[in-house]
Amino acid sequence: MEVPMSSLTKSVPPAAQPPVRSRPVQPGWLRVTHWLNVLAVLVMVTSGWRIYNASPIFGFRIPNEITLGGWLGGALRWHFAAMWLLAANGLIYLLVNLASGRLSRRFFPLTLRGVLRDAFAALRGRLAHDDPRQYNHVQRAAYLFAVLDLVLLVASGLAIWKPVQLGWLCTLFGGFQGARLVHFIAMAGLVAFVAVHVAMVALVPRTLRTMITGR
Repeated sequence: MEVPMSSLTKSVPPAAQPPVRSRPVQPGWLRVTHWLNVLAVLVMVTSGWRIYNASPIFGFRIPNEITLGGWLGGALRWHFAAMWLLAANGLIYLLVNLASGRLSRRFFPLTLRGVLRDAFAALRGRLAHDDPRQYNHVQRAAYLFAVLDLVLLVASGLAIWKPVQLGWLCTLFGGFQGARLVHFIAMAGLVAFVAVHVAMVALVPRTLRTMITGR
């Protein structure tokens, strides 16, 4: 008896298709540079506070319990070591972002209207985080601020470190004391960014997971 071809087709199980792996939310190079930046910033800020205490600009000192280095010489060693890590790692982060096109995709377009809209939505608890691959305008502005602030920190730090050899740079900041003031203000801005960033991560824990596992 002749068997219909349709019956034969139905009796053969379809070949198993390999699972399709989606692209990671955060690529490996980004996760590595992110955590190296975290380490470098933590060391630089806490050692910088100890250096500040040796010659305060303002009428207050940072509690020694939250500083790094133990004394001025030790703090300077930690600070310079972290400075090279931050400069090298930050340069890699910036160059790969530019070369891969990620900078333009993730951070732009950016408008003041969009920042205000998303900021008000966040204050009302209505800011969506459905797609972690897409940054809202507040995130774009905050991350761009952090990048520019780190550039300012490095530039003013170099002016403080080599005020004679880099006299032109020191002059741009209004002299040695001006560079110290800019450096301190930029540091305060970075600490404020970190505080807001940590608060946002606490509100959306998934963002921490993606920065650890990539997914």
